[in-house]
Amino acid sequence: MTVTIPTLGYTDLRRLMDLQLGDEKHTPSATSTLDVLWVLYDRILRIDPDHTDDPDRDRFVLSKGHGPMAYYAVLAAKRFFDVETLRSFGRYDSPLGYHPDRNLVPGVEISSGSLGHGLGIAVGMSLGLRARHSPARVFCLVGDAELDEGSNHEAIAFAGRARLDNLTVVAVDNQSSSYGWPGGLAARFSLEGWSSATVDGRDHAALERAFEIEHVGRPRAVVAVVESKA
Repeated sequence: MTVTIPTLGYTDLRRLMDLQLGDEKHTPSATSTLDVLWVLYDRILRIDPDHTDDPDRDRFVLSKGHGPMAYYAVLAAKRFFDVETLRSFGRYDSPLGYHPDRNLVPGVEISSGSLGHGLGIAVGMSLGLRARHSPARVFCLVGDAELDEGSNHEAIAFAGRARLDNLTVVAVDNQSSSYGWPGGLAARFSLEGWSSATVDGRDHAALERAFEIEHVGRPRAVVAVVESKA
């Protein structure tokens, strides 16, 4: 007897997030990234859940690792692991911790949660992939407040000067930064030689267009503005 596994889509993500229980869910932080994550995994990233060790796969780096519920929901919807695993979220014996662990969760590229580390790692990945002439691309999701970290200032400056055009950063701007950015967040990247754009972080078509724009010789920054705060 052949069992047909139903295809899961965007409309299923809220239900998949609701399966994850616990006291430290960081729900607003997770929901602010939900649409960006879905567009990346559904339309942009070249990643096969059956071949997560393909050396030429695209890499996704979640630097904003303290709200991984949406990330886990998208990975489950895309068959990186079984949906039922979501019910174990946050338990001591679960692979799905309050911060994602690359050694436990299929498809996760870095263990994250300490803000300010992901972009530097993504820059290193981009350099390594370019050195071996891989077609793989690196996409890194950061939060707007996270960009206050000095390590991100250094990573942004270096990536622009190194002309890392296999690197795309999506900055989810939910207006949680303490200081804000003169001229807007996208200007921070443009100043360092990046190609940049600001879009509605809930508009899937606008996000897809922003990710697909060519940026030869320059890294790409997509600022995804959302209303919820975290």
